[in-house]
Amino acid sequence: MYVKRFESRFLATNTYLIACEVSGEAAVIDPNGRLEEILDLIGERGFRLKYIINTHGHLDHIWHNARLKEATDASILIHEADAPMLDRNRWYLFPMTGRFRVSPPADTLLREGDVVEIGLIRLEVIHTPGHSPGGISLRYKKHLFTGDVLFAGAVGRVNLKGGSLTRLLESIKDKLLILSDDITVHPGHGPETSVGTERMYNPFLKVDRETLEKLMLPRRKRTRAGRKDEGSSSKNESRA
Repeated sequence: MYVKRFESRFLATNTYLIACEVSGEAAVIDPNGRLEEILDLIGERGFRLKYIINTHGHLDHIWHNARLKEATDASILIHEADAPMLDRNRWYLFPMTGRFRVSPPADTLLREGDVVEIGLIRLEVIHTPGHSPGGISLRYKKHLFTGDVLFAGAVGRVNLKGGSLTRLLESIKDKLLILSDDITVHPGHGPETSVGTERMYNPFLKVDRETLEKLMLPRRKRTRAGRKDEGSSSKNESRA
């Protein structure tokens, strides 16, 4: 399997181009920035883009859905629980310049256990909610694309709408850490890592639940009027 990572300027999101070098079929996972580079590489390699796969529906992971689909006619795939986010984020309003179309609706809705075929590549869909209700990870042999669920030395945020610390930990521990140590993790932000490295050293998976909640969840602060407001997350919170 051919794998190429592109880091965007917008929130430093990782976009992945993967391809079967036998058939020439390809997919882009989480299209964000550097779209022209991706399209140029697809052309240079002679790939045919079959799918645009969103690991979840947050804006920085669907940013170029519409433009990439218009350029290639690839099908958009996302988990059924995050599909409504595509509709909510369909248009993004820019002051002065009007509206920019972010994403059309999904062509195919994914579920746990589905297999996405890209030539000889068979990507297994693993439903890993917690960062978002419909977050997924994608596995093929020794490669695991985790979106914003698991990072090198960190885990996904849970203080966004639909986030759940309980579900996030269950997803990581029950579905990802059960995999073999030598599987390469390709996260939605930051450098690649491995399942074994995160099992052994990830600090967010080592602390007790109370400490983790303090790190991950917003703290409540009192205003001068005495009301309690939602404060910002700890500076040590996980990325994305």
